[in-house]
Amino acid sequence: MRGEILLKIEDLRIEGRSGDTWSEIVKGVNLTLHRGEVLGLIGESGAGKSTVGLAAMGFARDGCRITGGTIDFDGTDLRRATEAAKRDLRGARIAYVAQSAAASFNPAHKLIDQYCEVPVVHDVMSRDAAERDAIDLYRRMQLPDPEGIGFRYPHQVSGGQLQRAMTAMAMACRPDLIIFDEPTTALDVTTQIEVLAAIRDIVRQFDTAAIYITHDLAVVAQAADRIKVLLRGEEVEEAETRQMLEAPREEYTKSLWAVRSFARAEQPAPTGTPILSVRNVTAAYGTVNVLEDVSFDIHAGRTVAVVGESGSGKSTTARVITGLLPPKRGEVLFENSALPPALKGRTREQLRQVQMIYQMADTALNPKLRLRELIGRPAQMYLGLQGRKLTERVRDLLALIELDPDTYIDRLPGELSGGQKQRIGIARALAAEPRLIICDEVTSALDQIVQEGILKLLDRLQGEFGLAYMFITHDLGTVRAIADEVVVMQRGRVVEQGPKAEMFALAAPHEPYTELLLSSVPEMDPDWLTRLLEAREAGQVAAGA
Repeated sequence: MRGEILLKIEDLRIEGRSGDTWSEIVKGVNLTLHRGEVLGLIGESGAGKSTVGLAAMGFARDGCRITGGTIDFDGTDLRRATEAAKRDLRGARIAYVAQSAAASFNPAHKLIDQYCEVPVVHDVMSRDAAERDAIDLYRRMQLPDPEGIGFRYPHQVSGGQLQRAMTAMAMACRPDLIIFDEPTTALDVTTQIEVLAAIRDIVRQFDTAAIYITHDLAVVAQAADRIKVLLRGEEVEEAETRQMLEAPREEYTKSLWAVRSFARAEQPAPTGTPILSVRNVTAAYGTVNVLEDVSFDIHAGRTVAVVGESGSGKSTTARVITGLLPPKRGEVLFENSALPPALKGRTREQLRQVQMIYQMADTALNPKLRLRELIGRPAQMYLGLQGRKLTERVRDLLALIELDPDTYIDRLPGELSGGQKQRIGIARALAAEPRLIICDEVTSALDQIVQEGILKLLDRLQGEFGLAYMFITHDLGTVRAIADEVVVMQRGRVVEQGPKAEMFALAAPHEPYTELLLSSVPEMDPDWLTRLLEAREAGQVAAGA
């Protein structure tokens, strides 16, 4: 049964600024949320999901302003409340889990210091009690070394671990309302299950209400009691989760529900010299080895997907390939010639040949540069383009990633949605005309529709130019769509690798960790998570017996 109404938004209207012009981006949205209830907000990139979620805190990001409607949180009108009153609520009674944890943590402070700040400032608990509570929630979030991980700095943990630490931090004061903005975007499928289970337990245990913003429909099916669909700042429809999944009314919602149709055509077996070879690489941060004897090849015109849980070494392997982390042992070969281990030892031409699209677009794009500069700099640096030719190249790249050049070329990153920022990262990598592109979770921030377009674009470019891709991802649906070969990593080692068809063959024998990954992909069924957790618990009990 639903509790009392905690949040009621009526006729919400928000404007966004482009240059000197303001235009309406949220157009009369209504929202009601009860205590202990989770509302899923879904829609494609730019639909207004995050903007509405922030408005539930009485907040509008830079370049936006709330122009109409009411936002009533437990009897307080947040549109008319003073900034001091809203500060008292935020963190204590309303918490926010951002899409990009890397952009949200202060890099100069340890994780546990940032966790403890809010409950201490709001007099919820003492510093010692807050530290004990942090360790308890780190453990519930399945973070490694829960007693010690809080004493690391943000850059010393993986993206997935940082996202879980942020989710724990939002729960520190046991708020009445939590806005989850893509909280599992950076997580692998096995960790995602643990985080979803922890979120569900917290909501039930403390009667917390939540707004769950996501483009992952299978995930929202596990988390939400009701689902509201948005498109270009307007409501499309709303219903109970089970009803919405079984019988959506509107055509737009049905298009979101559609199973991804794109799948890369099967390629012939690779021949000849690989574009890139990783040979017996061992690498360390300080004295701790984070990669152990890693080896694989990538051929021209082919995509190798590297998958594994958060902290498995996927992105660290990319750092070794790009020269950001010189290996202790082993080597990286480009077309059979050894690359200098460190970035500073590589020539400009060697740097041009291998480009990277980063997982966290928020931290990868300089917020002070306009898109013409962000995309143009690699073309200027590596290809020597200047003046009109450079501008034409930037406009062509914007068109390739499906952003109108006239509209976007002079925008700043802060004026883009998360998905649009990620597409700028793709254009920037393409600007150097590389032979190999390392794609680090490039579709994780994108909705289903935009994901499909980006994968088709990458596939077309690969066919035209013979590009090789190293595709780091935790999304096995993306692996099925784009990969030719799959490399599975765990704890810094390659567990298993082979052609995609063999790796996804359920009847084929696999390593236990690979089996775990394949069984952890969420399904469009509200009961899937419950069944999976019960089955695993039963299996553990049976194993213990």
